[in-house]
Amino acid sequence: MAAYAGGGLSAMDVREAAAALSLPAEAFGNDPAVEMLWAMKAHQHAEVYGNLISAVDPKFLKLTKADDQIYTEFRKSFKELKIDVLDPEDLKSEPAKEFDGVVEDFNYGTLLRLDCSKGYTEENTLLATRIQFFAIEIARNREGYNSVVYNRAKEASSSQEEVSSGWSSS
Repeated sequence: MAAYAGGGLSAMDVREAAAALSLPAEAFGNDPAVEMLWAMKAHQHAEVYGNLISAVDPKFLKLTKADDQIYTEFRKSFKELKIDVLDPEDLKSEPAKEFDGVVEDFNYGTLLRLDCSKGYTEENTLLATRIQFFAIEIARNREGYNSVVYNRAKEASSSQEEVSSGWSSS
C-alpha cells in the first residue's frame, strides 16, 4: 500500500485494507502490516468517538442496539468497578464471551481511555476488546462521567465564539 502525497492512504488503499481486515485472523498469522492496519482502525475509531462525545451530550448517545442489555449485564457483574479512572488490571478479568452475537466483532481491539476526563494520549490509552469499550463507555455516558469532555468542548466553543464576535465575558 502506498501513501498519497498528503501523507495518508488513498481510497484504493482503504478498500484494500478493508478487504484484508474482513478475512479471518488465521489467514495472517502475525503479519506486521495487518497489525498496523488494526492499529490504524483502532485509532480512527478513537478519533471518531472522541469527536462524538465532544459534540453531543453523552447522556443521549446510543452506541449499539444492545446498550440497555450491555449496561445491565456490565453493572450486574461489575457493581463496584470504578469507571471514571480505570485500573488496567480490572479489565483483564472481564468475561466478554457472553456478548458473542450481541455486539458485532465484540472481541476486536479498541482503544479505551483510562481517565475519562482526558483525551486519547499514549499515557491515557490502552487496548481493550470492543465489548469492554462499549460496556465502559456506555456506563460512563449513562452515569455522567463523559459529560466533562462534552462540557469542556462546549465551553471552548463558547469562548471561541465570544472571541470571534468581539464579545468577552471579562
